[in-house]
Parts: sequence; C-alpha cells; structure tokens
Amino acid sequence: MTERFVPSRSDFAFLFEIVDRDDDFVRCRVPFSEALTNTVGSVQAGLMLWLVDLAATTLAGDRAEIADDGSGFPLLIDLHASLLSNQREGDIFAEARIVRQGRRITVVRTRVTGPGDQTLAEVTTTHLAA
Repeated sequence: MTERFVPSRSDFAFLFEIVDRDDDFVRCRVPFSEALTNTVGSVQAGLMLWLVDLAATTLAGDRAEIADDGSGFPLLIDLHASLLSNQREGDIFAEARIVRQGRRITVVRTRVTGPGDQTLAEVTTTHLAA
C-alpha cells in the first residue's frame, strides 16, 4: 500500500496578490512555483479556478454591502470554465470584470492568462448575496 500525500496548510501558503483594481475590474497574480504544477509539469487546473474564485469574489465583494454578520457576502453559486491552454513557467494572472449586477445576483467573467498574455482559461461565475 502506498502512502497518500496529505498536504498541510503551509503547503498552500503561496502568494496571492491584487496587482490592479478599480470599480470595473480586479487583476490578481500568483507567482509561478513548481509546487503549483501537476505530475506533467503544467499548472494545476484547480489553482486556476481558485484564482478565478478569489478575483471574481473580490470584485463582486467590492460592489456589495456586506454586514458585520457576513450577510450580503457574494457567495459563488455557479461556475462555467473553459480551460483553453496551460503553462509550465511564468506567473498566472486573473482579470475579473462584471457582466451584470442585480440586487442579489452578480455575474462575473474572468480571464486567466500566462506569459505573453496567453489565455489559459475563460470563466464565468455567478454570485448570490448571502
């Protein structure tokens, strides 16, 4: 029987940085690390989707009225992803933009890119105010 790898919290302590932000968009970055790759050396698809969730929720949250008890927080309720490409080096970016915002529902489109602005994924998320 082989041992299964069970990651500790510190294994996921990679950096997430908001590099640009305004009323209409949020741009985030994760620096490349071999720790973020799969067995063939490409970036984990789950990492790209995690970055999308952070960027999109940050943007939706910037436009939300969030109470001290957390009500109003933009919960991710739906995600549609097209993973178009991948990479083996270079930082990963996610740029989120609002598609539509209503009273309770916000729809965000996020583009994940790599070196040379290569599109790695196009993702649409829907957020519901808690």
